[in-house]
Amino acid sequence: MGQPQRYELFRSGDVARLLGISRRQLRYWADTDLVAPSHRTAGGHYRYTFQDLVALKTARRLIDAGVSVQRIRRSIAALRRFLPTVHRPLTELVLVATGDLVLVLRDGSAFEAVSGQQWVFEVADLDREVASLRHAVEPGPPRARARRRRAPSSRIA
Repeated sequence: MGQPQRYELFRSGDVARLLGISRRQLRYWADTDLVAPSHRTAGGHYRYTFQDLVALKTARRLIDAGVSVQRIRRSIAALRRFLPTVHRPLTELVLVATGDLVLVLRDGSAFEAVSGQQWVFEVADLDREVASLRHAVEPGPPRARARRRRAPSSRIA
């Protein structure tokens, strides 16, 4: 079959075979908006793009890792709210499952998909912040300090 072309569309039966799931399961995922196909024929048949296959494979792996379909669906909805420029989170982002938790890796950071809570940080970023803080706090070259001298006291002791 070779490398899929961007315009190539895949039939439901072929997709189900590729993923090792039933057509009924595939239809359920589409009907419940877990992963909806990009195209429909005039007769109402689903057609999937290669990107749809990536999203479906991601969903399948998350489910196999123990993440519930409901958690995946909530994660997708939350990601669309948190990241409005991301339209297809399962293909545009890197998702990692640990138990029933879905972490999203994007632009060098990781956060929990449903809550948006950041999970890791880059040590290099912290190092730059510390260097910036030190630079702001450390005195520069010695400055001539103007000392305020008090006028001599006229009091006699």
